[in-house]
Amino acid sequence: MWRRVIEEFAAWVLARLFIATDWTAPAMEAVVLEALGRKTAPKWLSRLVAEVLAQSPTPYAPSPCTLEKIILASPQLHGLRLYARDNPLFEEVSIGSAPFAPVSAFRDTDIPAMEVIGDVASWLNLPMRQLEWLADVEGYRVGSTSEATRHYRYAWVPKRSGPPRLIEAPKPLLKGIQRKILREILDKVAVHGAAHAYCRGRSCLTAAQLHAGEDVVVTMDLKDFFPSIPMRSVHGLFRCLGYPWEMARILGALCSTATPADVFERLPAESRPDYETALLLRQGHLPQGAPTSPALANLCAWRLDCRLDGLARRLGARYTRYADDLAFSGDRDLAREIRRFLPLVVAICADAGFAVNHHKTRIMGQGGRQCLTGLSINRHVNVPRDTYDRLKAIVYNCVRHGPAGQNRDGLADFRAHLDGRISWVESVNRVRGDRLRLLFERIDWS
Repeated sequence: MWRRVIEEFAAWVLARLFIATDWTAPAMEAVVLEALGRKTAPKWLSRLVAEVLAQSPTPYAPSPCTLEKIILASPQLHGLRLYARDNPLFEEVSIGSAPFAPVSAFRDTDIPAMEVIGDVASWLNLPMRQLEWLADVEGYRVGSTSEATRHYRYAWVPKRSGPPRLIEAPKPLLKGIQRKILREILDKVAVHGAAHAYCRGRSCLTAAQLHAGEDVVVTMDLKDFFPSIPMRSVHGLFRCLGYPWEMARILGALCSTATPADVFERLPAESRPDYETALLLRQGHLPQGAPTSPALANLCAWRLDCRLDGLARRLGARYTRYADDLAFSGDRDLAREIRRFLPLVVAICADAGFAVNHHKTRIMGQGGRQCLTGLSINRHVNVPRDTYDRLKAIVYNCVRHGPAGQNRDGLADFRAHLDGRISWVESVNRVRGDRLRLLFERIDWS
């Protein structure tokens, strides 16, 4: 029993020393030697560091508990135990705070370098207690039945088909914090080139342009895109950006939530989401409605985009992702391999934690109509003829009979709505857009 106590204490100390330095073998050995007053590393230390790095599940230091388990499972523990028993300095080790240490891919990213939770509180201009209350790492506020103590407002929004979509909107104070995280951290991190939603300089138009004129276009839909990204993925992203474990936990909690059980009870039983969706929502996930969720979703889907882009390139095809919409296009080689290709895409998505909605999978050849992100792409990108005709009819009727009778959805600002739709057509097809604009300018809004 005494031997086990020594082992666990030594593992506890070493784990925190390793976390408090760069995640490299020389740095990890150096911090232990400095703490113990040694100049040369004993053999067990060098071997232990090599084993820890080899068995770590992440490219950065894992959680203290995970690191302790790796150390305790090492065969080098015998040498560690003997050293801890014979060296009284081991009980007087001074352990510093973990450093801000981005992985190599993010070392040149211009984001705030913070090392302790107090730095986060100062950066957000919040008292420590208020920061902890907002982060709600333990989930106390989510479990509360009082709306006043919760940090999110919940609303079910109907969809064209299937159960309604849950919008989880943060309250003003938390939303302001999330916007700061988005503006000063997330917006400065590059996303994969295949991602076209929520990215500056990219849009549904840029995604459609890459697939125009191809022999075959395949579109697939990811089910429950935001809820499928768990809090552990968000935590891992902040760890990769360089933030120590506890800080990544706080930042991740500020951007994640878990849906309270009573929110589901607001819907009739027949309209509630299925078991898989409800399970994702009840666990820590990205809330659809938070300013940070789109950027975090793109960054957390980096591995998915890399693998799907690589798969497409093997067949000479192209791949893009617009939020939860996957698109592939290519020549006859892709068409011939489509039966093998689709199961591979599904398997890659499942391995990354996403499920494909098979009912929305479409395979479109040049012989039929090819549509992507609401645009026609058979020969070139264009507004679908039926979409243009319906919009033209609305604008024409506004000219003849007045706009009041055409506002069938009761929109508060129908003029801005119509102007936005025409601007969208203008961005895709200037000639058609100019025709609609001339009609729009003839409408009497008085």
